[in-house]
Amino acid sequence: MATTYRADHVGSLLRPAELLQAREAHSQGQIRPEQLREVEDKAILDALEMQRQAGMDVFTDGEYRRTEFRSVFADAVSGLVELPPPEQTGPPLGGVNPVMVVGDKVQRLRRLTAHESSFLNQHAGAPVKITLPSVSQIVSSFYRPGVSEGAYPSVSALYPAIIAILRQEIEELVAEGVSYIQIDAPRYTYFLDDRWRQRFREQGEDPDMMIDEWIEADNSSLAGLDLKGATIAMHLCRGNNRGSWFGEGSYAPIAEKLFNAINVDGFLLEFDSDRSGGFEPLRFVPRDKTVVLGLITTKTGPPENVEDLLRRIDEAARYFPMQNLAISPQCGFATFFEGNPLSWEEQRRKLELVAETARRAWG
Repeated sequence: MATTYRADHVGSLLRPAELLQAREAHSQGQIRPEQLREVEDKAILDALEMQRQAGMDVFTDGEYRRTEFRSVFADAVSGLVELPPPEQTGPPLGGVNPVMVVGDKVQRLRRLTAHESSFLNQHAGAPVKITLPSVSQIVSSFYRPGVSEGAYPSVSALYPAIIAILRQEIEELVAEGVSYIQIDAPRYTYFLDDRWRQRFREQGEDPDMMIDEWIEADNSSLAGLDLKGATIAMHLCRGNNRGSWFGEGSYAPIAEKLFNAINVDGFLLEFDSDRSGGFEPLRFVPRDKTVVLGLITTKTGPPENVEDLLRRIDEAARYFPMQNLAISPQCGFATFFEGNPLSWEEQRRKLELVAETARRAWG
């Protein structure tokens, strides 16, 4: 039986200055990997204490061992090559970093998250969450026409390799006793935005066929696994890179199909601004799932008002049962290592607001 964590958060936290400096020094060859690991360990222990003091129901390591949310995959496999950053045409992507793409057969070199989960399980003293990019996120991020065909003649040819890697990782996390696994799949929100749909059509793609393929691939990464009561939830947002975003629009265009077709225990959904639309699409979520309302923004620092948050929860409960709701920020505080434009104390207050609102809403 999956557990509902009322005071939740999406995973990443702002990196402290010491960690940013150590990661830069490591990238320049100025410190050894074990020295970077020591800095990461200390930062994670501090982050765990902050979450504990804030009153969170589930803890993460802040994704402090990653450069960005997908790097946990890229760092653990072979077959990727680096390209210069693309020109930003179409909707804004919010970043200009070099990109890794598939250039050869993808093979797992090591566990994706063992270095994260082992330390968390040892030190959290509470339920822990590990985040993983979805199959759809990985394939759509790392398959590049003109580069990847030598290894995989089509996008669909890449799916089996990625599905196998994620299935194995999820099985191993469950075996370790990780109680909460979050599948990050923000690119589904492309299909909410008419600009992105038009861009796909101009590239010769059918957006409706694409979403069907993505759903099938993501379900395949979970199908038939013995999850031993672990909670599996999918996070959907509209982009989160240093305060920017890549899309906008209500969940309505995909709500009925996606919420009913994806085989997870719940969804973490972005509802922090007008870009997200209203709560009406929640009526399509099956009543045996949980919806974590992402009501608190991580894109800016000023704190929300708890009374306003409680009113918004009541509004959402018009469309989905109150007992199946929870609350979180709309996304992570540092999806990419640079982090969003807010301070450590503002982040702390946001987490405290999550916990305070959850206690008042659900006891």
